[in-house]
Amino acid sequence: MKPVLMDFSATWCGPCRMQKPILEELEKEYADRVEFKVIDVDENQELASKYGIHAVPTLIIEKDGTEIKRYMGVTQKSVLSEELDKLL
Repeated sequence: MKPVLMDFSATWCGPCRMQKPILEELEKEYADRVEFKVIDVDENQELASKYGIHAVPTLIIEKDGTEIKRYMGVTQKSVLSEELDKLL
């Protein structure tokens, strides 16, 4: 099963807009190896609540349904790719 990177964000969130191009780059690099999901917390409050999201952006990396790593705030590409490489 592929690792999943979930981006909990909101349209009104400035830092989320800063995170977006970083995730788009990663998505190109890991296209066939990692599943990327963008979750708007305003439209998916139940899911945000299930994951205990209190701030955006929050990035969660899951493998086989288990949370491996959680990042709050804008996270650098190198940090995320290092973690993803460990799972591949």
